[in-house]
Amino acid sequence: MKLCMIGTGYVGLVSGVCFSDLGNDVICVDKNFNKINQLKNGKIPIYEPGLEELVLKNYKNKRLSFSTDLKESVKKSDIIFICVGTPTKKGENGADLSQIYNVAKEISTSINKFKIIITKSTVPLTTGDEIEKIISKKNNKKKFSIVSNPEFLREGEAIRDFIYPDRVIIGTNEKKSNRILKNLYQPLISKGAKYINTSRRAAELIKYASNAFLATKITFINEIANLCEKTGINVEDISIGMGLDKRIGGRFLRAGPAYGGSCFPKDTKAIITTADKFKTNLSVIRSVIKSNKNRSSLLLNRVNEILNKKIKNKKITFLGVTFKANTDDMRDSSSQIMIPSLSKKGAIIKYFDPTGQKNEFKKLKNVFYSKTIKEAVEGSDLVIIHTEWNDFKSINFKNLAKSKKFIIYDMRNIYSSDKIQNQGFKYYSVGK
Repeated sequence: MKLCMIGTGYVGLVSGVCFSDLGNDVICVDKNFNKINQLKNGKIPIYEPGLEELVLKNYKNKRLSFSTDLKESVKKSDIIFICVGTPTKKGENGADLSQIYNVAKEISTSINKFKIIITKSTVPLTTGDEIEKIISKKNNKKKFSIVSNPEFLREGEAIRDFIYPDRVIIGTNEKKSNRILKNLYQPLISKGAKYINTSRRAAELIKYASNAFLATKITFINEIANLCEKTGINVEDISIGMGLDKRIGGRFLRAGPAYGGSCFPKDTKAIITTADKFKTNLSVIRSVIKSNKNRSSLLLNRVNEILNKKIKNKKITFLGVTFKANTDDMRDSSSQIMIPSLSKKGAIIKYFDPTGQKNEFKKLKNVFYSKTIKEAVEGSDLVIIHTEWNDFKSINFKNLAKSKKFIIYDMRNIYSSDKIQNQGFKYYSVGK
């Protein structure tokens, strides 16, 4: 099939590349000339394991191409995926849909035959209705079909999630579009993915409801971890005991920093805005947002206690600063709250992350990037494991602590407390 992916961000690029790997002809479109030129030269603008190899393979085989010409790309394609960003509006909680609607207007001038137009971006309830209104101003409704097909790709696991999805959600009541899209996704359905056909509005809400629920699980176990710390209980015992109940499940029950990234923060806010629009109170999700907002402050208080309330001139190392492992995404990472706060209090911060130096910290006083783990921890008073990269899971701290022994604060609970303490280090973790 001939596909057009509008937007070469995380969703558009990964989905487009994977669709081309399934044998489809895919054009990835973006108005950013530099990004398109980079992609044509095999340079990937995002960090995602395995993506570069797939881009090179399918570009070489001419199943994948890159363009800045949206109108011509739409004309050449049968199925159009809208994959542009839907960030939170400045000063508000709702999603900024300006990119979605601008793309819809451009598509409306390029329809030369029947097109299936799909919103793969995460969009609030009724967005599909608005896109349909925009496009129908210049086109007969028989010439196009608006469908919602939300993505469920985890950063760091996106290729695997695309190839082996739990489910494929197609939001349309039109039989023709449903038949074509089921055929498009057949290679994944044959591997075990469940194909779910719903109304368009239901598909839009499934995505938001899913992210809000996962954010709730993270926030719930973080709050339980707070109670565990006060009562001498190991939160990991609680997670295992709960997670073995099939009604609950163990995923997303790992205590640690506040949730971050490109989805949960903005999507929980956006679903609240949608609820307000329809005069519905989503009190649970409101509480989740509030609790997650307070999470970094609680962790900073713990750092203060660990250092006996003496932050000034202390040398503190952060191992990992992205919001999770296997991604270079800094959006809403708790490190962006913790590092500036500690810096303001006079601490000297060094950090190491496998994805390199971060622009977010370049202008901060007394914050320095280290090229190696060894360089980062040298001379430290406190080492904070902030992100659960595999690079950090087998560190021999004894070999690194030549001059003096530092305190270890493991925010991801990746180490055994007995093992670290037997090496002679003071060790703190979360929820224990």
